[in-house]
Amino acid sequence: MFLSINVHSDVPIYAQIARQMKFAIAAGTLTPGQLVPSARAMSGQLTINPNTVVKAFSMLQSDGVIEPLRGRGMVVSRGAVAICRRDRDSELGQRIGEVITEAWNAGLDQSKIQQLIDKHLAKLAKIQPAVERTSATGD
Repeated sequence: MFLSINVHSDVPIYAQIARQMKFAIAAGTLTPGQLVPSARAMSGQLTINPNTVVKAFSMLQSDGVIEPLRGRGMVVSRGAVAICRRDRDSELGQRIGEVITEAWNAGLDQSKIQQLIDKHLAKLAKIQPAVERTSATGD
């Protein structure tokens, strides 16, 4: 599993880890029942304090996304996909809404905003066609 942290972000590192793991579960990169790397292994990979990863795991566990498996470590829980997709859609919907509101307040009309959205989606579709993405996102 590939995680990328930004030490200069206003978002705490443990929250960045939890968010990226939720997005990976929502996309199908991490699946229910799959063993999650240990806090020690993940902290070594990211070169951060193991307690930071433990805090992210604690957050994910309290959200019902991961659970302990006796003698094995942490695994993705059965209900994690629905939880993570709901959280992903909510978070991204809010962020998209903020950008659309900013565009509206800057004087762009609905047609121009839609044109900009369509242009950006067309660029993304050239990079990774929707057919390839469907299996990865489950949407």
